[in-house]
Amino acid sequence: MKKYNYVRKTFSWEGKRYTAYGKTEMEALQKMVELKEALKRGEKAINDKTTVDRWFREWIEVYKKPSGITEKSLDMYMQKYNGYIKPVLGSLPLKDIKEIQLQKILNEEAGKSYSHVSKLRMVMRELFSKARKSRLIVYDPSEDLQLPAVMKGSNRSITEEERQHIQATAQIHRAGLWVLTILYTGLRPGETATLLWKDIDFDKDEIHVYKALESGTGAIKGPKTQAGNRDIPIHSALRGKLLAARGDPFAYVFTKVNGKPLTADAMQQLWKSFVRAMNLEMGATVYRNKIVQPLVADDLTPYCLRHTFCTDLQRAGVPINVAKELMGHSNIAVTANIYTHRDGKTLHHNIQKLSDWEASQCDKTSGKKEKKMI
Repeated sequence: MKKYNYVRKTFSWEGKRYTAYGKTEMEALQKMVELKEALKRGEKAINDKTTVDRWFREWIEVYKKPSGITEKSLDMYMQKYNGYIKPVLGSLPLKDIKEIQLQKILNEEAGKSYSHVSKLRMVMRELFSKARKSRLIVYDPSEDLQLPAVMKGSNRSITEEERQHIQATAQIHRAGLWVLTILYTGLRPGETATLLWKDIDFDKDEIHVYKALESGTGAIKGPKTQAGNRDIPIHSALRGKLLAARGDPFAYVFTKVNGKPLTADAMQQLWKSFVRAMNLEMGATVYRNKIVQPLVADDLTPYCLRHTFCTDLQRAGVPINVAKELMGHSNIAVTANIYTHRDGKTLHHNIQKLSDWEASQCDKTSGKKEKKMI
């Protein structure tokens, strides 16, 4: 029996060594070329030993981009993966990923917005679910992931990402002025519904608030407490927009399309329309004029805008007693509940104020000692 001395050709591909064999030099080279091409197509490189990072890149190229995903949606996937998953798991083989590792990544985001944490979990689920369906791994480590405690519901501030998209959508949607008014004044939605143009005092740069749409009845009544009667200075970012839309003194500032006053149902529909436009602005997936993959958090409500006004006051260093008056709270404890929400930038800013004060006290003490020595 004739024995062959096989020719071996080796090469590296993405940090891993591969070998091709042939009975002749030419055959070995040909097989090496074929193997390289197979690796480029992902036919040989993808298995349970493939790293999470390698699988993510293949998954994006093979499954997400061809699906018609928008650039903005793609950016969201890249941001969540590169910012939170890759640093922890990127270099590990798919087969070694356990549920607890993914859960720990989510738990690190506790206290942040529901939108952010739920999107991070969504990326994990899509990534590892496809790996299991492709038979690369035996089980899906992401299928039972739980969200940690997050800022959900109307009692939260908007994220900076949400703020950018809200402001962009406000430029093109008929509800834009209404949305920005809540964001820059902290008005309750029911208070905006009863606002007349004569209530906006451009000479004094104030909005006079003294009535609201009563929840449940639709009746216009005065505030439940005296604290609801207040004058809110007009934010500089809002004044020009209000002036441009200025109408008859006894006309409602915000109305339905037919010009009639806003009702609770009308405000709900107005907000729903604004959120749809915001989803489109963010690049949400649409099928037959229906948004099938929304990007706006489902807990985003008009009250989030009011809440944000309060937290913005805190970040700007406005005293809590002043914020109480601007918000129309009857009890400062209500304002304090918002002011005490953790905000890293505010905490650092105030510690710096403490450091500056202590330094000034040291300078004063040193000055007194120098005078005594003289």
